Amino acid sequence: MSDYLWFEGIAFPAVGFEKEILEEIGDKFVVRDEDTIILSYPKSGTNWLIEIVCLIQTKGTPKWIQSVPIWERSPWVETQIGYQMLVNQEGPRLISSHLPFHLFPKSFFSSKAKVSIQ
Repeated sequence: MSDYLWFEGIAFPAVGFEKEILEEIGDKFVVRDEDTIILSYPKSGTNWLIEIVCLIQTKGTPKWIQSVPIWERSPWVETQIGYQMLVNQEGPRLISSHLPFHLFPKSFFSSKAKVSIQ
């Protein structure tokens, strides 16, 4: 068994990622105008940025941050679990991703979603 899933020349961890979901993200995932997206390179301080954005969204009140795990507050769109959470989530969503731009949802480029690129 391989430790990696190769998709369009990019290695993803074999656990938690599926080729079908990565294909579906680009073509079918809908980025909404009210979404906030954190798009970053791995190991570049993404979790710190998620915490900061969550505090901004709650106007500095830490109650939500202390009671909801980070992976539920800002699911990773490219993972199996994160994708399913985001598809079914209502309201403004906080979305995290390490996807390169050419694999990112096409709907993003015509949306008014806010994005932080690290």
